[in-house]
Amino acid sequence: MNHNFLTVSDLTQKIKHLLDREPGIQNVWIRAEISNFKRHSRGHMYFTLKDQKSRVQSVMFAGNNRFLKFLPEDGMRVLVRGDISVYEPYGQYQFYVKEMQPDGIGNLYLAFEKLKKKLEMAGYFAKEKKKQVPAVPNSIAVITSPTGAAVRDIITTLKRRYPLAKVTLLPVLVQGPDAPGSIARAIRQANEAGRFDVIISGRGGGSLEELWAFNEEVVAEAIFRSELPIISAVGHETDITISDFVADLRAPTPTAAAELAVPDIKELLTHVYERKVRLTRAMKTLMNQQKERLSFLTRSYAFRYPKQLLEQKEQDLDRVHEALVRESGRLLDKKKDQLDRLNQRLISLHPQDRVRQEAKQLSQLEEALKRGVSEQIKEQKHRLSLQISKLDVLSPLKIMERGYSLVYNEENQLVKHINQAPVHSRLSVQLADGKLQCEVKSQSPGKNLNDGGIVNE
Repeated sequence: MNHNFLTVSDLTQKIKHLLDREPGIQNVWIRAEISNFKRHSRGHMYFTLKDQKSRVQSVMFAGNNRFLKFLPEDGMRVLVRGDISVYEPYGQYQFYVKEMQPDGIGNLYLAFEKLKKKLEMAGYFAKEKKKQVPAVPNSIAVITSPTGAAVRDIITTLKRRYPLAKVTLLPVLVQGPDAPGSIARAIRQANEAGRFDVIISGRGGGSLEELWAFNEEVVAEAIFRSELPIISAVGHETDITISDFVADLRAPTPTAAAELAVPDIKELLTHVYERKVRLTRAMKTLMNQQKERLSFLTRSYAFRYPKQLLEQKEQDLDRVHEALVRESGRLLDKKKDQLDRLNQRLISLHPQDRVRQEAKQLSQLEEALKRGVSEQIKEQKHRLSLQISKLDVLSPLKIMERGYSLVYNEENQLVKHINQAPVHSRLSVQLADGKLQCEVKSQSPGKNLNDGGIVNE
């Protein structure tokens, strides 16, 4: 009997693959209570998630839990997000946690993320829109609760670091449903007052619900629209609010906000003292240099013998004046010689002379042209006479004067053979002194023309 047996590992892997491919148990949120919490030396967290009826082993690796803003502990109710899978060595399923929140603030967290994304898309967090906080403000507006520890820390730090600054408290509600409107109104009042250089807005630490006023859109809008730079100081260093993102500068604590707002007067005094020392040293050095220069001048020849120096300078002036007059005369004579040479050259190149020369040359060319044309005419006449003589010798008229004639048939064609003049055809005979009209009576081949049968009509 054949059976396909599975190993325990094969079975566990198949179960794991089934769970990993099931979308209904992947990336899910669970509300539960923590028990048996342990933190490994490598940072991983191992614990059990349970309710009244069931429990499941869970793990949150260091790569995910390093973003937690609280430390989980036994008995704490939490909201966790993660995946169900199988831990193969033990063959048991467990929950792999990727995100954890204390139970009770889940809706607030979702609202926080939604508003953060909305304001970020609108450009409220853009760095290029951040205003510069003045290095040495004269007047500071503090917007916080008048009864909390934050206001004492802020004012104490401001007075300790820079007592010259004027600090004005604008009391507001920092917790509860009326807090957002109170904070936003105080920010607008500080801008309208026109006498502040910077605003510090914040409160002390607390739970997410207690800090929620600084996550409201109305407060973010007031901070963004403020013409004065705003330093946000809400809660402790791990607390992050929407106001922190919108503000021009974020401080981890109210005390840190006061330190960022004003310089330390001790450091300023030290800086001023160092500048004073450097300035005093520079002034002393300059005075010593000027004293040495004055001493040198007082020992100079000009101060000791001013009359002799003046007389010497007058002699130098006379000598320079004479040299100037002499050099000026020489230069003037040189320029006159140059002018004369240029004038003579200009006369020699005057256009009138050039015109006369060109006219003379033109007259010579005309005479040469006339002679050439006359010679050409004579030569052509001579050649024409020779050609006429040749033509006269070869002229048919001259031949006919010697007794020859030209015979034409009825088509006015020159008759060269007897077959061009049949019997009874009419012919025209051209003589030197006229023309004869004849008729062919008969033909005699091979006979002389004078013996033919051509008769005059």
